[in-house]
Amino acid sequence: MVVVAAVQKSSNWRRRQLRLVLLLLQRKLLTCAICVIALVALLSGCVYVFPSSTELPHFTDHLPTTTTTAISQQKEIKLHRFNTEQSWMQELAPPHLMKLHKLDAAAAAGNSSTYKLWKPPSHRDFVSCVHPSTNYTSPPASRGYLLVNTNGGLNQMRAGICDMVAISRIINATLVIPELDRQSFWQDSSNFSDVFDEDHFINALADDVRVIKKLPKELAKATKAVKQFRSWSGMEYYQTEIASLWEEYEVIRAAKSDSRLSNNNLPPDIQKLRCRACYGALRFAPAIEAIGKLLVNRMRAHGPFIALHLRYEKDMLAFSGCTHHLSLAEAEELKIIRENTAHWKVKDIDPMEQRSKGYCPLTPKEVGIFLTALGFPSNTPIYIAAGEIYGGDARMADLLSRYPMIMSKEKLATAKELEPFVNHASQMAALDYLVSVESDVFVPSYSGNMARAVEGHRRFLGHRKTIAPDRKALVRLFDKIDLGRLKEGKYLSNRIIEVHKKRQGSPRKRKGPISGTKGTDRFRSEEAFYVNPLPDCLCRRESTNISAY
Repeated sequence: MVVVAAVQKSSNWRRRQLRLVLLLLQRKLLTCAICVIALVALLSGCVYVFPSSTELPHFTDHLPTTTTTAISQQKEIKLHRFNTEQSWMQELAPPHLMKLHKLDAAAAAGNSSTYKLWKPPSHRDFVSCVHPSTNYTSPPASRGYLLVNTNGGLNQMRAGICDMVAISRIINATLVIPELDRQSFWQDSSNFSDVFDEDHFINALADDVRVIKKLPKELAKATKAVKQFRSWSGMEYYQTEIASLWEEYEVIRAAKSDSRLSNNNLPPDIQKLRCRACYGALRFAPAIEAIGKLLVNRMRAHGPFIALHLRYEKDMLAFSGCTHHLSLAEAEELKIIRENTAHWKVKDIDPMEQRSKGYCPLTPKEVGIFLTALGFPSNTPIYIAAGEIYGGDARMADLLSRYPMIMSKEKLATAKELEPFVNHASQMAALDYLVSVESDVFVPSYSGNMARAVEGHRRFLGHRKTIAPDRKALVRLFDKIDLGRLKEGKYLSNRIIEVHKKRQGSPRKRKGPISGTKGTDRFRSEEAFYVNPLPDCLCRRESTNISAY
């Protein structure tokens, strides 16, 4: 019994020894684990892996606001030295832009519905084809000089200048650099060379038309034939009625430049010349091009973006007579402006009728509903291509609440960078034009001169995505929302997406006149040449004789 008790006692002691050893081993392993964790934490606080220069991570998107802010501040501190070292490689945006989040293009590409929003329409192998035919010759001997008084805003003048290039070719004239409109609503004192690259314009057209900067001194006091060319005229009018003026005059002055040339039924070489003038020769002045490129680069830093031509300025509303959601005082102010602007022919306008027919620009609030229904997320960067919005921040509040990443040239550029252009409406409009042409998606709230010019340019460059709102259809839906008969949601979204499936800039032939119209109304109803240069300046890539411009 004593022996058995001794054995049991020895066995119990060994078990206690084993448990003690295991306990000590566990403690050591736990201590090592804690040390490793502490070491990793220490290293993570000192080492930072830099993101690519083109895209920052978005791991903060789903964190609480306070945590996100703290991480963002730490990130900015750590990136400061890196950004300083890289400043020689990239354009540095104004400080207030550094805090904006970038739309994750890679994530967008992974999401099929988001990808479709940005995907341009198929160009169907249409490329620019503006080279002259084999029968085209150098400019024939000049019969005289053509002076041009342009009229309207920037894009109305641009189209008019390009038409005057073609008219100069038709009547064998030497074109004197056109005079820009200084009497319009905007009262811009800019000269041609302030807005456009004058030397490039002259040199680019050397094989088409002789262009000079000034009328020869000996002809300064010569009697001039001042003529307002007939709107939408063709070859016969210019080759007979206008060209016959050379028999008595050495100088012809065109009193107006807009819509003086037919959209259709002109020789192919004349149509191609219009495109060479518009999309090649008539380049903006170097200073404007440089700031325009800077603005585009700063928008691109935030990912793919929309250029929104928000035509909701005082002059547009006064001209169109549109007063939806305006106060009585605002409506009266616009009416007075319209009545006091002599060259605006229509004075008495029914705003309700205008809106129901789709003749009014979308309001900022309506644009927000439209973009939301199309599916654009709230972090979509939007560039506002416009002047001062009528009603200011209060009228923009609803759109800003939906899309806080709204930018403009005034926000993207510093005051010093914009200083040379601020008092010149045409030069400021040129900056908006450049950003709009280069945007991933262009959305005009109204089909005015700029909207049409940008759409045509984007078609010429490969049918870049342009979403043209069907204002007549949209107004019916928006009115139902206002009356409480329709709510935003899937049904509204499906309706708006369906309506706009074929309004996104895909290739198609230019539209002819509306059936049944006659006289000037017939020409007015045609789609303008510069809105859609197909088929004249865009051809399928199937022919070996076709080469890009």
